[in-house]
This record gives sequence, structure tokens and C-alpha cells, in this order.
Amino acid sequence: MTKEAIFSVQNPQMLLPFLLESMPNKGRNKVKSMLTRGQVMVDGRIVTRHDHALRPNQTVKILATVGTPGEDMHGIRILFEDEHLIVVDKPPGLLSIATDQERDRTAYHIITNHVRESAKGGRIFIVHRLDRETSGVMMFAKSESVQQSLQETWHDSVLERAYVVVVEGTLSKAEGTIETWLKESSTRTMFVSRPGDGVKAVTNYKVLSTSGEYSLLEVHLETGRKNQIRVHMQSIGHPVIGDRRYGSKKNPIGRLGLHARLLSFRHPVTQELLTFETAIPSSFRKLFAGESQSRH
Repeated sequence: MTKEAIFSVQNPQMLLPFLLESMPNKGRNKVKSMLTRGQVMVDGRIVTRHDHALRPNQTVKILATVGTPGEDMHGIRILFEDEHLIVVDKPPGLLSIATDQERDRTAYHIITNHVRESAKGGRIFIVHRLDRETSGVMMFAKSESVQQSLQETWHDSVLERAYVVVVEGTLSKAEGTIETWLKESSTRTMFVSRPGDGVKAVTNYKVLSTSGEYSLLEVHLETGRKNQIRVHMQSIGHPVIGDRRYGSKKNPIGRLGLHARLLSFRHPVTQELLTFETAIPSSFRKLFAGESQSRH
């Protein structure tokens, strides 16, 4: 296992040359692999671009490698791990936690096994969930006290949650806010209710690209209700692709068009600001090949 290392930036420089100079014992391919795996943080943010521009006085941290050689993580990529937390990039098609029908092939079960590889009796605790078909950044606590701290201070501790979403059609507004009240039906499907009835839900969106048939959105949540993005997109007539439950009739990529791209929060123990950002899935981008696309 590679140990953590911290370097201070003295002069303006691109990230890859800086890393090669700072770790002369590591080969170029090894350093590139560290970037690809998300092991490099600049001022608390995971950075994967080789040409990321560094400024004087910034701090570059190399995170320890995680995972056991040969360990089957079922497509889960670990972004960060310390004694208090573990942050992962969950693939689509994997449940967050067990159901009556599926107990073993869940993110919770797989990561529990991983934690127990390094600490006998190790446990993880659910902090928040992603739908089965939603991919992206997800966080677990390693103790009940850290879990409770995060859940009790969620609105203050979590500074940003951003998703990328592919929806049907072209939106009339380039950006906007959807604010409704949501309720759950007897079949566990969420729906828009009348004002004051249910729970309030607020979703902000911005169109990144459109092909006419589909639109790629960046979405920020002010509230975290069950299926919030999915039901809100349906409510404005632009359901998430692949989402039959909420009105979609098209599934061009064979999965739900929803990805939790970014999570930024203050560490509940160290108070360090941590930001984890993943790439837009390639299957999303292919739908807009040739289209002008914003970079965020």
C-alpha cells in the first residue's frame, strides 16, 4: 500500500511535471496511473487532469492506494478512504443497500467486505443513498458516531451535490429551478402533490448540451428527497432517459441517464474541505457527439 504524501507548490506549474519532480522514484506511467485512479488531491479536490495548472502555496496530497489485489469490487471505484470515511464511485445497476430480493450484491455489502480485509470487525454505516440505476459519488461512514454527525449536520457539512442528467427532448429554458411538494404513493412511486402536502423539494438545473432529441443537464439539489430529480424531470415533461417508472419512453444507453458527479463536504472529524468530482459517463457524452458542450 502506498503511503500518503503531501507536497507544497512553490511555483506555477502543470500537475504532471510537478508530480514527476516531487516523486522522482516513481515512473511516468505510475504517476499517470495515480491521477487516473483519483489518488491526487489539490487543495482538498480530487484532480485527474495531467495539465491541471497549479498555483504557488497550493497543497498536493497523494492518497494511499486502497483495495486488495484481486479483490472483486463489482465496478466500485474507491475515491477516498481514511479511518472515518470511505467515498466511492458507484456503478449503475448496483443497489446501495440490501432489499428482500438482493442482499449480497450491494455497495454496502461489497464495501463492508473491503473494510474487513484491513480491520477485523470493521463496519460501515449508510450516510446517504443512490438509486440502483444511478451511478456516481457516494459516501459511507466507518462508525456510528461519524454517521450521526454527518446526518445531523448534512445541510451545513455538505456544500455541494451536483448531478449530470440526460433527459428526453429540448428544454424551453437554458436554466431554471423546479420547486414542488412530493408525496409517495402506495406503490412507492413519488409524485408531485399540492403545495403544503408532503415534503418540499427544490432542484436547480442548467442545460449543458442538446441534440434536439436529448438534453444533457447539470443539476444541483437544494433538498434530497427520494427520486427527486427523476420526478422533477417528469413534472416538466422531460423525463430522464431509461426511467420507465417516471415516464421515459427512450433508453438509448441501456441504463438510467443519471450520474452523481460531484460531492463537496467538510470532513466531520478533521474539518478539512473535501471535493470529489467524477467524469461525465462516456455513454452520456456519445449522445451529444458533435454538439457544443459546456465544460464544468
